[in-house]
Amino acid sequence: MEKVITNTNYQEILAGPGLLVIDFWATWCGPCRILAPTVDELANEYAGRATVAKCNVDDCEEIAAQFGIRNIPTLVFVKNGAIVDRTVGVLPKQDIAAKIEQYL
Repeated sequence: MEKVITNTNYQEILAGPGLLVIDFWATWCGPCRILAPTVDELANEYAGRATVAKCNVDDCEEIAAQFGIRNIPTLVFVKNGAIVDRTVGVLPKQDIAAKIEQYL
């Protein structure tokens, strides 16, 4: 299960070891709703190997700005505190899984 990023736990999640995948989304975003089940599946499949977190851009505007989020859904891949990749839009599960594998 993915974690939920808030303004209070953001630093703790970002400081975690290994690969972190952040899904920037919003409740009103249709493509975000399409991507959500895929993100949930990947969070379960990679549990213990990668951390998957969701960040609602409406609730965490400063965090979204810090990551330069202009469009959603955006997946940001962070390894050991550094951004290593990002995707924008709805991608097939296998494409996202390939990116996760690349950075594990």
